[in-house]
Amino acid sequence: MAKRDYYEILGVAKGATADEIKKAYRKVAMQYHPDRNPGDKPAEEKFKEAAEAYEVLSDSDKRAQYDRFGHAGVTGTGRGNGGAGASNMEDIFSQFGDIFGDDIFGSFFSGGAGGSRGRGGQRNRGTRGSNLRVKLKLNYEEIAKGVTKQIKVKKYVGCQTCAGSGAKDKNSMQTCGTCGGSGQVRKVSNTFLGQMQTVTTCPTCSGEGSVITAKCANCKGEGRVYGEETVSIDIPAGVQEGMQLSVGGKGNAGERGGATGDLIILIEEEPHKELHRDGLNVAFELHLSFPDAVFGTQAEVPTIDGRAKIKIPPGTQSGKIFRLKGKGFPAVNSYEKGDQLIYVNIWTPQNVSSEEKSMLEKMSDSPNFQPKPEKSDKSFFDKVREMFS
Repeated sequence: MAKRDYYEILGVAKGATADEIKKAYRKVAMQYHPDRNPGDKPAEEKFKEAAEAYEVLSDSDKRAQYDRFGHAGVTGTGRGNGGAGASNMEDIFSQFGDIFGDDIFGSFFSGGAGGSRGRGGQRNRGTRGSNLRVKLKLNYEEIAKGVTKQIKVKKYVGCQTCAGSGAKDKNSMQTCGTCGGSGQVRKVSNTFLGQMQTVTTCPTCSGEGSVITAKCANCKGEGRVYGEETVSIDIPAGVQEGMQLSVGGKGNAGERGGATGDLIILIEEEPHKELHRDGLNVAFELHLSFPDAVFGTQAEVPTIDGRAKIKIPPGTQSGKIFRLKGKGFPAVNSYEKGDQLIYVNIWTPQNVSSEEKSMLEKMSDSPNFQPKPEKSDKSFFDKVREMFS
């Protein structure tokens, strides 16, 4: 099933401000919140769908890529693309808990702690890992057809010894004495309006509700170690130099079980020996000898996926452009495809023998060798204008 437009999901215009997007997400999240729709699977899916849309549109970089390339520009981002926590409701509450204040969702969560607790009073776990950026160089054929790449990424990975907890063993964790395990500190103050209660994240355990008494020897209590992971990346056909793809949950592992960051892929194009890219089109400069231009010939030219033969008609002029329809690059998220443009350049010898010079001098007196452009022939400027129209 085709993915829905993120702006449509949140019910906002493409030019919506960050504040409008945030408010729209809160509205949709309230409508389809699982606690308001118990056992309603379609509502739960819409809630996840809205979370995925907000994750992209609330990030300026991801939003720019989405606006330019659609869903392909944010491949792997969000819960709907197989990223970390694709079906875990607690991860959604954890990541977007900052916009679910007590005024909206406090009644849904035990203890009324929407901002720092997950569904059913789930406390935050650790610190989210940072995003990683890597450069990926692709050749023309890979760009034209799309490709799956396996790349090795050096990064922080979850500690296998302590399963990411940071503790030496299960007995090396104890309930936080400051918050009593709730992950929050409540303070009641008297004001002229009466008693006011404020809830803040516990400074001792950072909202986790527990503290480590003996750290894991392998990760020194971080719950992660520096290592390497092989990541599989699906590159859609038609990507361009400078485009970024986001793969959810493949960045640095979080501390003490925190959510994993994203892996940002920066696309680079490997130069082709003979072809040049111009948007969706591919350009090639064909050098013809003077006799071939006069008598016509059959020339073989390189293309993205091999070689092709083209017919050069007699009397071909320098500057002539031949077009191979559909031999260019595809557009991302579109059926549009570019062409291959072949620019003819008549090769002029720089050194000639005395015999050749004599022959050329004889031909120069012939009327056929005097320039006589037809009125219907397009000028160089017309050809350039036609190329970019």
